[in-house]
Amino acid sequence: MPKMKSVSSALKRFKVKKNGSIKRGSAFRSHILTKKTQKRKRNLRGPQTIASSDSSRVKLMLNQA
Repeated sequence: MPKMKSVSSALKRFKVKKNGSIKRGSAFRSHILTKKTQKRKRNLRGPQTIASSDSSRVKLMLNQA
């Protein structure tokens, strides 16, 4: 039986932390930053985590289930 392939786009976007939660990047912070407030840009910095409702689907894509 061959190994299951993970979704390569998910591998590029998500990382599983040691406690099992999943890190993700922030959207809306790559361009057209002049119209966004400083507070909004500051809150988009740093890693975010996946919502618990989505974590089971993402783990299936990463073959972590």
